[in-house]
Amino acid sequence: MNIEMIRAAAARLTGHARRTPLLSSPFLDEIAGRRVWVKAESLQHTGSFKFRGGWSALSALGDEARRRGVIAYSSGNHAQGVAAAAREHGAPAVIVMPQDAPAVKIANTRALGAEVVLYDRVGGDSREAIGGAIAAERELTLIKPYDEPQVIAGQGTAGLEIAAQAAEVGVRRADVLVCCGGGGLSAGIALALEAEAPELRVRTAEPEGFDDTARSLRAGRMVANEAPSGSLCDAILTPEPGALTFPILRRLAGPGLCVSDDEALRAMALAFARLGLVLEPGGAVALAAALLRRDEIEGDDVIAVATGANVDPALYARMLHTHGQSPARTGH
Repeated sequence: MNIEMIRAAAARLTGHARRTPLLSSPFLDEIAGRRVWVKAESLQHTGSFKFRGGWSALSALGDEARRRGVIAYSSGNHAQGVAAAAREHGAPAVIVMPQDAPAVKIANTRALGAEVVLYDRVGGDSREAIGGAIAAERELTLIKPYDEPQVIAGQGTAGLEIAAQAAEVGVRRADVLVCCGGGGLSAGIALALEAEAPELRVRTAEPEGFDDTARSLRAGRMVANEAPSGSLCDAILTPEPGALTFPILRRLAGPGLCVSDDEALRAMALAFARLGLVLEPGGAVALAAALLRRDEIEGDDVIAVATGANVDPALYARMLHTHGQSPARTGH
């Protein structure tokens, strides 16, 4: 992995991916005690940054590989990113998804034209084994959700945008908080910032109980989560950091941050009230850390990447009922 791969992916994504905005709100600044900038990847095609990696991987394939088709495994956002990119490239797509993934993500993936194969992750089914078997049987190209060079390169294009946008608003030094599952987005952004804005430092944000990257960074070696599921932040639940992504983060990232599910819900409510952004729980953990872990962050500015908007409507309604008045109650 290197910056040239990210720049090449950016060239292929030109005219296809959105340059998502860098947003701010004085109300969020007051809560955080510093200026908060939100990179709204929730406004990307398919509602998450995953479209970048999906398009990067599909556009890098040869014609014959695209004709045969691709396969991916995902809890939802990578599924939709790959499905959308495959549809635009005229390639068949099979997506292996956990049966307990949010129904909206399963429905959206099917609506984008992909064949969805469900598995029981709680019961111990292996998505890697299922995906590998189908790929071999049908001669499909496997596009991994994070441990894939072209996927990391595509996600890194968000980092190129952050570097340029931070310069536009006069931010030279800041922590860049990134919602982290396997680490593809975090690693890609870290590589981009190393080249384009070395005083911007990536820090991963994860849900409590599933902070494998934060614990791995502290230990200096890969540490796995104990449970496969059990958090509202389904989009960023992975067994352990990626074999490709972790060495990049170990070299370039600062200490990881961790928030509770309830804090992610509070950040979702604040994003809606103050920025007009719809976020899913896993897409809100970086903003939650920016707002609610103020003593663990230094400097006058912090950048939080809001990574996804694909939230179950019933969950979102419950969040608004429970947390929707919190900005008024706190005076912000």
